[in-house]
Amino acid sequence: MIVNRYSIVALVCSAMLLGCSSSDESQQAQQNEQQSAPSTDAEYVQQATFTDLEGNEVALSDFKGKVVLIDFWETWCKPCLASFPTMQKVQEEYPESFEVLAVTPGFTDTRDDAKSFAEDHDYTFTYLIDSNNLHQKLGVQGIPFKVYVDAEGNFIEKSMGTAGPQGDYEKLKKIIQKHKQM
Repeated sequence: MIVNRYSIVALVCSAMLLGCSSSDESQQAQQNEQQSAPSTDAEYVQQATFTDLEGNEVALSDFKGKVVLIDFWETWCKPCLASFPTMQKVQEEYPESFEVLAVTPGFTDTRDDAKSFAEDHDYTFTYLIDSNNLHQKLGVQGIPFKVYVDAEGNFIEKSMGTAGPQGDYEKLKKIIQKHKQM
């Protein structure tokens, strides 16, 4: 009988120790996951992925070597559309070192809306859908909203609105000249 009590106590203690260690491991795994999960605008942007108009995944890292402008827009946004000719002009001036990612956050536009727009206009942008909600992670409250990324894939800055065609043009050229690969 005494052996049985000791056996039961040993079994209970072993179970408690196993329970504690797996709990500790679980807590450690959660902490590691939280530490590796993006938490800043720069981290969100640098790890960004989107979906193209054909349904393929596109990562920001696919454009390494070019300064990238992530432009959140929708087809109904007049200021967004007004900035497209300027962005196209700059993209034509720097074809090897600048890329426009025209990303719809899906406020009201669908993939079909963006696809129709792309087919009806001669802009050479990379049209994408914000399928992983980068706009929410960055706190986008309105559009146009622009995110600038250097040629190494590092976040530079974000801004909402437009400075007009000339102001946008000058800002883009300055960013490209400062951050393009040499």
